[in-house]
Amino acid sequence: MPKMKTKSGAKKRFKLTASGKVKAGQAGKQHGMIKRTNDQIRKLRGTTVLCKQDAKVIKKSYLPNGRKKK
Repeated sequence: MPKMKTKSGAKKRFKLTASGKVKAGQAGKQHGMIKRTNDQIRKLRGTTVLCKQDAKVIKKSYLPNGRKKK
C-alpha cells in the first residue's frame, strides 16, 4: 500500500490548530487595494479559521497526516 502524502501546496497554505480546526490566510488582499477602504484592509490581516465544511475537505483530501480528531 502506498503512503498517503500531504499535498505540498496545502502544507504552505494551511495549519491545523490543537483542536483540529484549519487556519488559512485571509482572502482578498492580493490586488485591488485602492478599491477597498482602510477598514477592510485592516480586517483582512493575519489568518482566519475555515468553516467546518471547508475544513473537512482540506483535512481529508490535502492534509491526511494532520492531527487526528480525538
